[in-house]
Parts: sequence; structure tokens; C-alpha cells
Amino acid sequence: MTALQHVRLGTYYVVPMAGSDDFEEWRDHARRLLMADVPPDRVAWTEPGGSAGDLFSHGDRRLPVLDRDAAPPRVSKRFMDIAKTVLLNADPTRFSLLYRVLWRLQTKPRLIEDMADPDVRAMADMARAVRRDIHKMRAFVRFRVVEEEAEDGSRAEHYVAWFEPFHHILRHNAGFFTRRFANMRWSILTPRGSLHWDGETLREGPPATRADAPSGDPAEDLWRSYYASIFNPARLKVGAMLKEMPRKYWKNMPEAQLIPELIAGAQAREATMVEKGALDMGERPETLAAIDKAIHVCARCPIGELHNTAVMGEGPQDAFLMIVGEQPGDQEDLAGRPFVGPAGQLLDVHLAQAGIDRSAAYVTNTVKHFKYVQRGKRRLHQSPTAKEIDMCRWWVESERMIVQPKLVLAMGASAARGMLGRTVSVTKARGTLIPLEDGSELWVTAHPSYLLRLDGAGREEQERLFREDLAAVSARLAQLQAA
Repeated sequence: MTALQHVRLGTYYVVPMAGSDDFEEWRDHARRLLMADVPPDRVAWTEPGGSAGDLFSHGDRRLPVLDRDAAPPRVSKRFMDIAKTVLLNADPTRFSLLYRVLWRLQTKPRLIEDMADPDVRAMADMARAVRRDIHKMRAFVRFRVVEEEAEDGSRAEHYVAWFEPFHHILRHNAGFFTRRFANMRWSILTPRGSLHWDGETLREGPPATRADAPSGDPAEDLWRSYYASIFNPARLKVGAMLKEMPRKYWKNMPEAQLIPELIAGAQAREATMVEKGALDMGERPETLAAIDKAIHVCARCPIGELHNTAVMGEGPQDAFLMIVGEQPGDQEDLAGRPFVGPAGQLLDVHLAQAGIDRSAAYVTNTVKHFKYVQRGKRRLHQSPTAKEIDMCRWWVESERMIVQPKLVLAMGASAARGMLGRTVSVTKARGTLIPLEDGSELWVTAHPSYLLRLDGAGREEQERLFREDLAAVSARLAQLQAA
């Protein structure tokens, strides 16, 4: 009897998943079942260590033999992208939901675009919940320092954080934390597993309990003082704050102890600030790390209140060249790094052609959060207003004061305004040296995303101008470095 005949006679299959968040494993099982023509109602997917229940207690745990002569499944990139996120959801029905949609896609290739379909809506809801959980982990993890004895007998600092995710996002977020805290030795403990980073190697560990994490450290008083100093009563919206920072996370955040007191005094502080005629920006941050912490809690303009994550600049602190863009895009917001999306990839190509080493430059944006409008499942870019750019100048100016570059390359009108405090025409300003008050030089060019929106002869002409601008910057850099 063939595997296909076996299925059509009524065999039920039980698929025990070895990993809760292993998309490749689910894909391989789903492909085998689909190519053997096994319908969704004859498959039971189980979590690691879970049971299929009475209905499938006698199901076949041996998957059908892969029929290499069968037509391969038809899958759109959009389905794959959403499915990878859905699989991280903790809902035990996610495996069967994904297989059911995959099965239906074979006869309805455009099903994934039908948001009126219950299965497609369920996938969208699961993916949205996962993305929210990913954002919460990145925003609300708080490390506490503990001292450990090193092999040579010296004392070494180890940073430990406790977090309780709703979904299977720990492994997905590992790259974010290894990049953001690359020079620290840290551990993140959760009820679903743990991550341990020694500065070079990332290890996974077993689930932990709250008692395994430290409850506090001497640095918490400093963190609370810092949070109180940047708390902005003019932007206070209690309902929005609780939505973005649910009380569930407060017990792990030292600054949360101050929130009731700060809310109570918010109206009085706002009245004082209005009387002064300006918002109190406080003392300038003295380090890039301090700027990084500050922008992640900044909500001085409406962009900071969107469902996004602040993106800090990156590069050498003593860079000769500082490259400034407008704001993070969708991919930069998700990755937590500047210029990693299509515009960043195009920029890398042109920088290499001009002989400019991006790794030697400090790359940042004048606006630190992604401004967008939600259109269904997509987040569409929106340009920041002049007021929003001016509000965010505090941070990019602080970065420039710390890095002290000899040359600043502003890409686009927003970046130029962030450097100059006034709007300039890219067409008129490009290719000319603009002296800044600290003795550095500003050069203006187009933003790579502008080039991506063009086609045909228009794009060829603008890319030619972009290459010429970068060539001029490269030549000027060589002169400055040789001086």
C-alpha cells in the first residue's frame, strides 16, 4: 500500500514538534504532509512534551514517505514571512492553522491577501501579538549587575535580567541583545529558557524562575534618578502609557516605582514648564550609551508614542566621518540598527564605489524613531515634520558633540535640517562645503531612499549625482585625514 493510499483510507498523523519556535522543522513536516496529500483534518500537531489528545491517541507518528515525484507546494513569500512570526506565538493551534492555510493556498494562491478570511485574520492577530511581545522585551529588559569571580581570581561584572515573555521570542531576540550589549557579559532569564553571552559566544540555557535573578543592585538609584530627570509631563497620557508599558512589567523595572509619584506631580511640572516657555531638556548626555538609553524612553513628540523602537547610531566614537539620514525605516526599527534595509544596502554599494569605509564612519539618523502610518499589515513611511525634526535635534547634536567628526554627510533635507536647524534645498546645497559652528564641515546629498523611488532615466541621473557627491566627500576626507 502506498503512502497516498494509506492516507486516503483514513490514517491520522500525529506530528510531535521538537521545538516550539523551529520554523524549519514545521516547514519540513508540512512539506512532507502536503506532498503526500494529507488534509489538515487528518493531522494533529503537538507542542514539545505535549499530547495529541484522545482523538489522535492512535495516530501514526511516522510521517508519510516523501513523494519526490509529487508537485512541490506553492508558497508565496508573503505567507512565509508571516508564518515565521506566527510560529513564535504561544497559541498551541498555530501549527495546525499554518498548515491549514498552506493547504488552502494550493488551490487559492491569493488567499493570504484576503483579510476577510477567518484563517488569514487569525494569522495576522497571532503575528501582531508576537511583534508586540518582541518590542516589549527589547524595551523593558532591565539588567542588574552581580559580581562573579573570574578564573584568575579577579572580580568580574555579570549583568542578569529577568523577563516574562508571552510568546516564544527569546531566541528570536538574541541577535538584538548580542549586538546592543556586545561588550557586556550578560544573561537573560525567562520561564521559557535563558540566554548567556560572554562577549564572544551565545549559549542557551534551561528555563529559570524569578528567584534565579537578582532583585536589585546599587546602580538602580542612578537609573531611577535618570528616569525621573527625563520624565516629560507634557507628553503624559496615562492610558497610552499603560497600553505600551503594562503593569506586568513594572516589577522588573526600577524606574516603575517612581511612576505613581511622577504622574501625581505631572500637572504641576507641566505648568512650570509652560511658564518658562519651553520644555526642559535637562543636561546633555555625556556618552553615546547615555544617549542610547535616553532615546529609548523619549516621547517628546508623537513619533515616540508609536509602536516602534528607537534606533541608535553606530560606528567608532572618534570617526572622521558622520553619516546622517532622516529616520529609521521599517527594517531598521525591527533590527534596531541604522541603514540595514534597502536604502542602507544601496548606500553600502555607493560608499564602497567611492572608497569610503562604512565601518569607519559613525552612521545615525536625525530622527530616532520610525514614523509610519498603519495600512493593514504594512507600516508605511511618513516623513517627519519640521517640528519633530527640531525636537529630535537634541539627540543628533549630542551625538555629534561626542563623536566630533571632521566631516558630516547629511542625506536628504530632513538630515540637513537636523544639522543646521533650518530647511535647505538639497539641489542647491549639494556638492558645496557648509561650515558648522564647531569647525567641522557639512556636505549635503540626496537620501538613498529617494533614489529607490525613481526609475528609468531619472534614477540614472540622480545616481550619477549621488556618486559625484560621495566621490567629493571621499576626496575631502582624504585631505582631512592627511592634514
